[in-house]
Amino acid sequence: MLYFPRWKIYLIIAICVLGTILTLPNFFSRETLSSLPAWYGNSRIHLGLDLRGGSHLLLEVDMGAVIRDRVDGLVDSARTALRTANVGYTAINPGERGITVQLRDPAQAEDAAKALRGLANRVGGGALGGGQPDLDVTVNGTTIAATLSEAALRDRATQAVEQSIEIVRRRIDETGVNEPTIARQGTDRILVQLPGVEDPDRVKRLLGTTAKMTFRLVDMNADPTTGRAPPGSEVLPSVEGGRNQTAYVVRKKVEVDGANLKNATAGTNPQTGEWVVNFEFDGVGARRFADITKTNVGRPFAIVLDNKVISAPVIREPITGGRGQISGSFNAASANDLAVLLRAGALPAPLKVIEERTVGPDLGADSIRAGLISVVVGFVAVCVYMIAAYGLFGSFACFALLINIVLTVAALSMLQATLTLPGIAGILLSLGLSVDANILINERIREETRKGRGVFGSLEAGFTRAYSTIIDSNLTTVIKMALLFIFGTGAIKGFSVTITFGILISLFTATVLVRLMMVSWLRQSRPAALPV
Repeated sequence: MLYFPRWKIYLIIAICVLGTILTLPNFFSRETLSSLPAWYGNSRIHLGLDLRGGSHLLLEVDMGAVIRDRVDGLVDSARTALRTANVGYTAINPGERGITVQLRDPAQAEDAAKALRGLANRVGGGALGGGQPDLDVTVNGTTIAATLSEAALRDRATQAVEQSIEIVRRRIDETGVNEPTIARQGTDRILVQLPGVEDPDRVKRLLGTTAKMTFRLVDMNADPTTGRAPPGSEVLPSVEGGRNQTAYVVRKKVEVDGANLKNATAGTNPQTGEWVVNFEFDGVGARRFADITKTNVGRPFAIVLDNKVISAPVIREPITGGRGQISGSFNAASANDLAVLLRAGALPAPLKVIEERTVGPDLGADSIRAGLISVVVGFVAVCVYMIAAYGLFGSFACFALLINIVLTVAALSMLQATLTLPGIAGILLSLGLSVDANILINERIREETRKGRGVFGSLEAGFTRAYSTIIDSNLTTVIKMALLFIFGTGAIKGFSVTITFGILISLFTATVLVRLMMVSWLRQSRPAALPV
């Protein structure tokens, strides 16, 4: 128990030195970190929202819009499928979760049902495919109902949230926000934390905009001032600057989808000097764009963003290069924001901000200062008590406590963890929990000394008998912290992580490092009695 082979001594020293080295990036400036290797410079603790300041947003995906999109697409698909199957019908009516088809001839009910079943997608099949159809088709005389199943609703909700998270991440990355936190919360919510954001309103606008862009032809034979549109068209408001026209009658058919955009950048028109957004299509989009501009020279071509016409230029000549330009009443900020939205892609459904908090940088700096002061005061108080109660062995415990803090910070740095105010509270609390092991050991040594044991016998018995108690007490605490991490959210998880690291590392510092220091001191000084 008191014997340390040379390799073990070197290993203990190496762990302490390595932990110290891994904590250093937390104290370097950004310029210094940029000159270091990425694996080392990136291994540091990130400050949470309450310490650095910034914005906290809780977004909710509008699942009603997701279902409506599927139902609207089902109406068009059903019309095509029934026409292909030569099934006559009088009406296709959309509902909340599906469509109903009224047939002319009840004898064609099975043919109609078969055609509608062919529109179903497979859900719940996993990576190997298969799964169940997302449509439940029922026949009732001349009425055929195609309804989205419960599995389909869950699957579309999952896909919508996952896709929204990815697009939100792209949009935030485009704005240059460092170290954002983007995570799913519940079934249809997304948590977004943006440390250091100085203009939360701009980020909120970017995240709240669906940015679903389509290119459609303008119906020249309809008057938008009447507010009515012929079949196959709709009246959309205009946000186009510099024109008196406030609305357009636009064909519902999408000629080119914004999903085919490859790139979008803000710039200025060299002739007029106004801000514009230049866009470029991928191969499929370029071909469609070229075909539609070839056959519709002289007609207005509406660029629709979130059901609003942002520009409706007249096609002067075929555009075959797959590039175009959006002009309007842009300034530098709005042009850049639109380019960001187009590059990141459209959200599958609108996002609603249901919770918003903003923490100023001054408040964050005050929190850091208060947290550091509390940790230092707590450390000093514990050290004063330990030295007063146990003398030299108490000072060994204080050094081990310092190494415990260093190794905890090193572990958090390796994980690139986000430190919050509750996390600092966890570090402070772990100081008291970590020193409990040294108190147990010193008290055991003191008891064995009072019984008349020798120096080395008292030391060995103190560590041996205290070890099981230390393991039991720390294990119960770790279990509690694990439950907090599993069932807690956000700051509660950070609190449990810092305490867990502090306790696990204390098993090394209190029972191994302190024992090495005590044994080394005993072998060098050969005291007649222990200083406890």
